[in-house]
Amino acid sequence: MQSTESAALDAEIFDGIAETKQALSDAIHKTVIGQDEVIELVLITLLAQGHALLIGVPGLAKTLLVRTVADALGLGFRRIQFTPDLMPTDILGTEVLEENRQSGERNFRFVPGPVFTHLLLADEINRTPPKTQAALLEAMQESAVTVAGETRTLDAPFCVLATQNPIEQEGTYPLPEAQLDRFMLSINVGYPTEQDEVDIVRSTTAGEPEKVSPVLDREKLMAQQALVRRLPTSDEVVRYAVRLARATRPEHGGCAAAKRWVQWGAGPRASQYLTLGARVRAAIHGHEVASVEDVRAVARAVLGHRVLLNFEAEAEGRTTRSVIDEILAEVPVR
Repeated sequence: MQSTESAALDAEIFDGIAETKQALSDAIHKTVIGQDEVIELVLITLLAQGHALLIGVPGLAKTLLVRTVADALGLGFRRIQFTPDLMPTDILGTEVLEENRQSGERNFRFVPGPVFTHLLLADEINRTPPKTQAALLEAMQESAVTVAGETRTLDAPFCVLATQNPIEQEGTYPLPEAQLDRFMLSINVGYPTEQDEVDIVRSTTAGEPEKVSPVLDREKLMAQQALVRRLPTSDEVVRYAVRLARATRPEHGGCAAAKRWVQWGAGPRASQYLTLGARVRAAIHGHEVASVEDVRAVARAVLGHRVLLNFEAEAEGRTTRSVIDEILAEVPVR
């Protein structure tokens, strides 16, 4: 049974989650105009100890957003610019042979790569071949990397925020399905509104950009991450999340939209992330227990990169988002 002191501490940490959301949003908006939904989804990713894929054309401040999040959270930050000639060792690190000048002995020393950080920006991740993209698989799943037969643990918290150009652009490679599934959310970063674009032009063409100071430290972030995992989730929410994921599978419980438009549906990891994402979203809005509406709010970001459309859908001009909307409309809430 939870002690009174423990319960009071959890209540204090819980209250801090909503405060973190507001403070982080205010800090990010010093450099990034608009994109409120994107900022909220990035925060959900961080609190859920997940990874996110930010998808959008160049010039939409995706890289600036990730760097600002790192500054606002006071986390270690490294950036990898993915290019066609990038090698796995450029991400993970490598062993180098060193000679002791006095003794003449030679020993291997491990030189860690940029993956050894808290917040890793994988910039334009789909501009490098799948072999190099796959170098992140173990790090994203196990928070560890294996180099030269030795496994090294990454410091917590560890989060990959990757940016991706639309796949139709020249010089891009598709991400392996196994890696796509390790991203908790795929976040579409769209064009700003007209007023936001006016504000962006004004703020970026006059004076120095405002500096962002940390609003949360590493220990508090990790405490909030741990608390989110302990929050209760109703059976109704869990079952709805499972029904929604299964409804995307044409051959196993799929709804009519899935059977007509979908080639491959979402796996069980989608059910897990729908539930966890809903739990975090509820917490940042001050609710202790997630609702079905919280599941629906994160559904597009959870399912968007896990649903593969068939040829008929592409021929008819259907988008993944429109098909997911049809599935959301079909699946009963209760």
